[in-house]
Amino acid sequence: MRIVDCGFENIDIPCRANELEELLWKEWLRANRLGAYSSSTIIGCNTRRYHGLLVGAATPPVARLMTLSTVMEQLVVGENTYDLATNEFRDTFSPRGFEYLKTFRDDTAATFVYEVAGVKLTKQVLLAQDASAVAVRYELSDPQHSARLILRPFTAMRDFHSLRSVEEPHNMAWDKSADGIVVLDHAAAAPPVYISCTPADFRAEEQWWYRFLYRAEAARGQGCYEDLYSPGVFVVHSSSAGVSQLTASLGERVEVDFDKTLKHRRDKLTSLAAPVAHLGGGARRLAMAADAFIVTRPGRSGTGSSILAGFPWFADWGRDTFIALPGLLLTTGQFAQARQVFSTYAENISLGMIPNRFDDYGGEAHYNSIDASLWFIIAAERYMQAIEADAPPSDKRAKNFWPGVLLPACETILANYRAGTRFGIAADADGLLAGGSYQTQLTWMDAKCGDEVITGRYGKAVEVNALWHSAHRILAQRCEAADPAKAHRYADQAQQIARAFTLAFWNEPFGWLNDCVNDAGWDASLRPNQILAVSLPYSPLSAQQQKSVVDIVQEVLLTPMGLRSLAPLDPRYAGQYGPGWEARERAYHQGTVWAWLIGPFVEAYLKVADPARRAENVEQVTHWLGAFDEHLDQAGLGYISEIFDGDKPHTPRGCYAQAWSVAEVLRAKALLANYETG
Repeated sequence: MRIVDCGFENIDIPCRANELEELLWKEWLRANRLGAYSSSTIIGCNTRRYHGLLVGAATPPVARLMTLSTVMEQLVVGENTYDLATNEFRDTFSPRGFEYLKTFRDDTAATFVYEVAGVKLTKQVLLAQDASAVAVRYELSDPQHSARLILRPFTAMRDFHSLRSVEEPHNMAWDKSADGIVVLDHAAAAPPVYISCTPADFRAEEQWWYRFLYRAEAARGQGCYEDLYSPGVFVVHSSSAGVSQLTASLGERVEVDFDKTLKHRRDKLTSLAAPVAHLGGGARRLAMAADAFIVTRPGRSGTGSSILAGFPWFADWGRDTFIALPGLLLTTGQFAQARQVFSTYAENISLGMIPNRFDDYGGEAHYNSIDASLWFIIAAERYMQAIEADAPPSDKRAKNFWPGVLLPACETILANYRAGTRFGIAADADGLLAGGSYQTQLTWMDAKCGDEVITGRYGKAVEVNALWHSAHRILAQRCEAADPAKAHRYADQAQQIARAFTLAFWNEPFGWLNDCVNDAGWDASLRPNQILAVSLPYSPLSAQQQKSVVDIVQEVLLTPMGLRSLAPLDPRYAGQYGPGWEARERAYHQGTVWAWLIGPFVEAYLKVADPARRAENVEQVTHWLGAFDEHLDQAGLGYISEIFDGDKPHTPRGCYAQAWSVAEVLRAKALLANYETG
């Protein structure tokens, strides 16, 4: 078997069927702006509860439902029947269709090519762009005998975080619809799924298949068995021009024009890749991957936009959104889309806080992050820098967005944070920002086991105050022309913060920054959070201190896949993520490598690098970023994983497609290109 990347490089990656274990950890993903997606492994065997041909969004972009789990194909040639699907059960695979799979093509449509008994079958999976619907097209070619295709759809009809068991209350049933069937669970409130196949005949043949095994869930210490319902089969005869299409949609009957959707999608991805074409093939693939995370979100003033944190399980989180926005949208020139994202969050500011996350089921937003609102301000500044460099002078909306939306939001954030808001977040007498208690986890290091906060970073956290300082400097600079008095006030506050920052966080004996300061004293743990005190638009540190921070982070925390979250010599260090839920939570920020941190690290490294050694610096950063290009073919094809083990070989873990991982690697590539030419 071979894997073909049909991005822009046409890379062939040789694989053999006897490498089954490796193939089961390579995953593909197709997503749309509604939050719906389609995903599985490259051999079509679902290994996660989150894998399915259609995961629809009942309340876009959330309330996602596992709608069409899989379709099992049988190819009948003459008197012989060949099973092309692959499923894993306890201690066995049945059927073993991967033995007939010759090629997986990572194209606009996920494409599988089977060859059996002189017949070639091409299967393409394409997600609709404006509906929770999927189209699966089958093309038979070169039949030496009469052939027919039998398609058996399996539906789960459940929340995508859960699992279906035949023993739990349900009332799964099917009925005829206009040109196919409709399947629903009468015992649940979930919307139905409509399934059709043309040209084909439907034959009712209800079945339950029991105990599908999802190995990725087992590896994570989660429930890993599922029972699935099938209403019957669609029978396709080869006399039907050799091409057939199975379509499934959530909630309503949807027709998918396969060729039109394919062309529209390909044109869109091509346009996204164009602005970064000069950065190389890896950047082009990342630019195309970026589109998967951008979703529509209804707002008070109409339809807005947001950014999903990662696939397969995250919804939209404020912190992730504004760390990821510059790389996903500004680097690819999507300024109008960026404005929609800013507007979505700006209209949801409450007591100076943007949502830490929107609710998975459409409930009230959650406001429990100390830094998400500050990242909003950093992203706003990067937006302004981008449009000042790239937006045409005639684009008034781009430039008027600062006084109309961004400035009022930024000032609301700083005013509320300074005066005091939720969780005791407020400016202390020294000007530094403090918040939380030993029972809260308000920073991005937010792991918790029961009532135990694993990385208790309440009080004054180093990266929070680096953000706090930069935010004031940004407002001082942006207000200077229109309101000098206001600009002067922000500048004075920034100077006070900078002085207090150095006193509180600079650890002279170690030559790095303390991670946190609170009523228990100062925590000198060597963590990557301090790199932000160098990488952000304004640093409170001296040039010598900045260089010292970068050097120690490079020496101790840098890996080929990002920065470790804790130094390996620390007794709390966990070099492997898991196994089991509790072990994962305890390792999440105690040594696990985070890919997104490569962006701040590269930015900081280039800031302090000796300009006389520019060529060497470029070579070094190119080498670091090259590891991520290789990773694009190792887990989620074309994407970058959320996290990696702290120890070698730095196995990818967590989400196989993470927004801020993709974004920050892409942004780092752009930073390097600017440095090289600058």
